[in-house]
Amino acid sequence: MPQTVQGVIARSKGAPVELVDIVVPDPGPGEAVVVVEACGVCHTDLHYREGGINDDFPFLLGHEAAGRVEAVGEGVTDVAPGDFVILNWRAVCGQCRACLRGKPWYCFATHNATQKMTLTDGTELSPALGIGAFVEKTLVAAGQCTKVDEADAAAVGLLGCGVMAGFGAAVNTGGVGRGDSVAVIGCGGVGNAAIAGAKVAGATTIVAVDVDGRKLEWARQLGATHTVDASTEDPVEAVRALTGGHGADVVVEAVGRPETYEQAFYARDLAGTVVLVGVPTPDKEVTLPMIDVFGRGGALKSSWYGDCLPSRDFPMLVELFRQGRFPLDAFVSERIGIGDVEAAFDKMHRGEVLRSVVVLDGSA
Repeated sequence: MPQTVQGVIARSKGAPVELVDIVVPDPGPGEAVVVVEACGVCHTDLHYREGGINDDFPFLLGHEAAGRVEAVGEGVTDVAPGDFVILNWRAVCGQCRACLRGKPWYCFATHNATQKMTLTDGTELSPALGIGAFVEKTLVAAGQCTKVDEADAAAVGLLGCGVMAGFGAAVNTGGVGRGDSVAVIGCGGVGNAAIAGAKVAGATTIVAVDVDGRKLEWARQLGATHTVDASTEDPVEAVRALTGGHGADVVVEAVGRPETYEQAFYARDLAGTVVLVGVPTPDKEVTLPMIDVFGRGGALKSSWYGDCLPSRDFPMLVELFRQGRFPLDAFVSERIGIGDVEAAFDKMHRGEVLRSVVVLDGSA
């Protein structure tokens, strides 16, 4: 029988979110119903509300979540009712050209639930990133459920998007290793996750760059060895000065703006790596002298979801968290109720939090 639960939707562009009744179908073949225990409030959800992703309103927001499988459909074997899972928006298909080349983190055919969740009047909802987790229970493709060991859902659920994106940008895409120097430009949730990842990977010099003193303090707490206030000093010269005059081995750009990307380009060492994980808007363009691109060598990379493979990376990072070696709980600025999402957007816009996390009571 379909279930009616409460969830948060964006009904139209720019309008405040609403807490409404949502109808969740029984899982069909290849699908799962998950009882959501916690879901982070991510910038991407705000982008959906503002019409910055597409205009397929109404959206069921939320995607950075963990919870427990309640039921599965026909043919599902990887997860079972009762499993504690983190939801992911890259459910690899195993058959596309990226998967067949042994690079499933680039999967070009990730899948979502076939059925739609709806409003009580039958209006179909578009789930954010194919998940939709600001809701007591959600319907997803079973491949979007990654089973992990029991842990604090509010903390580990952040691996579903922002923290994984930042950690992976440094470690998976940037290849940060022991003894490397790293600079991270933009120290919100994603940038600070890159800093924490660089620390875990063994980087010895980790430079945090931002214009907000609060974010730089968070960066120090998460592993930055040096901070640069870009509102008062040239970040390129500062990074070079802190790395023997050469620039960093890896520079992670977590803002998504042309000016900060250019700073990242010139703040890296010769043959160093620039990783773009900040998401630019479609109108943004960057111009660099081709002779500098040629003469500096190295690599200019973009990082999609931290180039992660959820089945590989989520259990590993949860275990590091359980061992006290990766501070996922430090990213949780506040725990809020499902009716507080709009206020959380305001705090996020003002830069007051790394993550607000919606905590549900586990029952509909």
